[in-house]
Amino acid sequence: MTGAGISTESGIQDFRSATGIWAEFDPFEVASIQAFRRDPERVWGFYRTRIRTLLEAEPNAAHYALAELEQRGLVDAVVTQNIDTLHTRAGSRTVIEVHGSIRSAVCLRCLLPEGVDDVIVQLDERAAPICVHCGEILKPGVTLFGELLPAGAIERATDLARAAALMLVVGSSLEVWPVGGLPLEARAFAILNRGPTTLDDRALLKIDAEAGETLLAVVAAL
Repeated sequence: MTGAGISTESGIQDFRSATGIWAEFDPFEVASIQAFRRDPERVWGFYRTRIRTLLEAEPNAAHYALAELEQRGLVDAVVTQNIDTLHTRAGSRTVIEVHGSIRSAVCLRCLLPEGVDDVIVQLDERAAPICVHCGEILKPGVTLFGELLPAGAIERATDLARAAALMLVVGSSLEVWPVGGLPLEARAFAILNRGPTTLDDRALLKIDAEAGETLLAVVAAL
């Protein structure tokens, strides 16, 4: 299971550190479903820059290490809170994106998706992209504050956690629920994260170190 901390080594800001995104922006003003319904252009003003940043980022050693461990049959799946698609781009095959992703936007009226390339073209021309079928302003394809998680995602993630001999948590402070509670569903869990998490005292192992260097060492050791 991965969080924003695994992608900081790709140059992507995390959310909750002193220099994170939420230190600069109020999430309930730019990343909540209430804000989207109130002022979708403001929400898209935030995501316009964020989507471009995430698309320009490249997977780092930690992403590639998890993909390698999956290829060796040692990792069954990656459950990620991240929307950046870096796990897929690194070669991980089974990825559950519990908070959605940037690869599309969706019309809340038609429920039809629009690919990110087309969304970016529209954002070069207008403040917010619109549905080509009905003209409604599209919503970013990520789970906004106040929204339910994608259908089936948390259920699939919970099933994987319960079946796991060990869940490895990488780069997550485990503060956002229900995803933050997934390690408690596993028989055992270990945490690799810079700084404390809410479940440190219940982990089989806690390592406070960089994800890339540590996971490369795991690959080498196995």
